[in-house]
Amino acid sequence: MDQSSLEDIIKKVMGQMDGAKTEEAPSCDDSIPVELSGRHAHLCEADIEALFGGPLTHVKELSQPGQYLCKERVRLIGPSGVIDNVAVLGPARAKSQIELSLTDARILGMKAPIRQSGDVAGSPGIVLTSGTGLVGLEEGVIVAARHIHMSPADAAAFGVSDKQKVPVYMDGERPAVFKDVLVRVHEDFSLAMHIDFDEANSCGLGRKARGKIMSASQEA
Repeated sequence: MDQSSLEDIIKKVMGQMDGAKTEEAPSCDDSIPVELSGRHAHLCEADIEALFGGPLTHVKELSQPGQYLCKERVRLIGPSGVIDNVAVLGPARAKSQIELSLTDARILGMKAPIRQSGDVAGSPGIVLTSGTGLVGLEEGVIVAARHIHMSPADAAAFGVSDKQKVPVYMDGERPAVFKDVLVRVHEDFSLAMHIDFDEANSCGLGRKARGKIMSASQEA
C-alpha cells in the first residue's frame, strides 16, 4: 500500500471518529444532573439557639448557591422511632423544617406528606435533640417532592417555565420515568434535579446520575 492510499484511509477513519463524537454530544447537553438528597433539617434562628446555643458552623458549600452543610447534627424522635445523626443545612430559615424519605417517616412512626420545601402547614410535628438542647416542632416534617432547580437561561434552553411539572426519564439499572417533577426557576439556582434515596434506589441510580426531560410525544 503506497503512502497516498494510507493517508486517505487515515483521513477517512478520523472523519468517521469526529462524526461519531458530534452525534454523541447532544446526549449530555440535554440531560440534567441528578442529586440524591438525604434526610436533613432546616432550622430557624430560635431553634438553632435552643439546640446549639449559638450560630451554625459552616462545613462546606452545597450545589445550590448560598446553601451549605453544617457541623451540627440532630436526633429525630418520632412517635415510635428515632433517627440519629441527621444533617443540618444552613442558612437559617424562617421556620424549621425536616425533610425525610417515606422510609424514614415509617421508621419514626409517622405519615409525612409529600410537599415542596417550605410547604409545612398541617404536617406532623417532631422532637429534635442535640445532646445539649431539645426542641419540639408542632409541624414541619415533610417528604420533599422531586423537583428541578433551573436558572432562567436553563429554563429557556429546555423550553420550560417556573412551576411547570414535567416527566423525567431516569436511565438507571432499572430505567423509569418520574412524572410530575416540579420545575423551579430562579436566577440564583444551579441546574440540578433533586430526589431522595427511596426514589434513587427504585431505579438503581448512582451518585452521578442524569435525567432527561421528556416531551409530550415521548411521554405518550
